[in-house]
Amino acid sequence: MEPRSVDPTDERVLERNYDYAQKNVRLLSMWYECETERMIELLAKHGIELSRNDWRRFGPYYRTIRRQSYQYTE
Repeated sequence: MEPRSVDPTDERVLERNYDYAQKNVRLLSMWYECETERMIELLAKHGIELSRNDWRRFGPYYRTIRRQSYQYTE
């Protein structure tokens, strides 16, 4: 039986990994080996809420991405 491949950008996997990273976008982006902005985009597109600390740092960018995501779904 082949092991199942896990999509790291799947909403549930991403949310769980954000929890494992102690709700720290910078730490999570290091795990994913991507830019912080890209990680914020992934979290925003999946509607995964930022921690209070991350919201203070990245809230405006997160909000912009969320708005754009809503526009494309309408």
